[in-house]
Amino acid sequence: MPELIKLDMVDLALVVGLMLIAMGISLWEQLGLELGLAIATGRSILQLIVLGYILEFIFAINNVWAVLAILTIILTISAIITRNRISQKIPYLLPLVWVVIFISTGMTLLYTNFLIIQPQRWYEPRYIIPLGGILLGNAMNTAIIAGERLVSNINKSTNEIETHLSLGATPEQAVKSYRQEAIRAAILPGINQMMLVGMITIPTFASGQLLAGINPLEALSYETLIVLMVGFSNLLSTVLLTKGICIQFFNQAMQLVK
Repeated sequence: MPELIKLDMVDLALVVGLMLIAMGISLWEQLGLELGLAIATGRSILQLIVLGYILEFIFAINNVWAVLAILTIILTISAIITRNRISQKIPYLLPLVWVVIFISTGMTLLYTNFLIIQPQRWYEPRYIIPLGGILLGNAMNTAIIAGERLVSNINKSTNEIETHLSLGATPEQAVKSYRQEAIRAAILPGINQMMLVGMITIPTFASGQLLAGINPLEALSYETLIVLMVGFSNLLSTVLLTKGICIQFFNQAMQLVK
């Protein structure tokens, strides 16, 4: 394989030129997106530079506590963002989201690490940090969709839910259809993406490996691993989160809390 073509500061400056053109288009079309694009561009560059130095340090020291610390930070940020994107302020939502994403991501990583990849050190940074980051990001997105959809549906259907309760249904039975709908809404986009992967698009992770000079078959074997890991982790996180949210909507007397 040919050597990787490295990008210098001039090349990166030219890349920023793409966003300047995008701002110009926004200005021409009077979209009002110029400031948002500028802030997003600046934040992306700054955050990736900081991440690059952090990962370089963690990879160099190869310490288990450093690896766990960076994953915990990413997990906590993901949980906070998820909590903030769900409109209704549900009690204990932040710890619920944190634990749910921790369980779904942790189980997936443990299964993959010990049964499939089997690195010399179980905490090998080059494996566990990228895989953990991908899982956490996807779990956050699906949790936001499922949580917001469930909360919205329950709030719009209080009369129907109370009718079911008055007829002898349990809280779980009364909200079952709303919970199922929320889970499907969060998971179906991922299933559609899985069906199209490799046919229409080359996934981002595989594209990065190909650009880095990795053999295509090796790159796509890891992409297969990631796609299936994400599918499992996303489903588990939405199932657990919607279950936990539903419990928060009912008191000990099995009455709907509005």
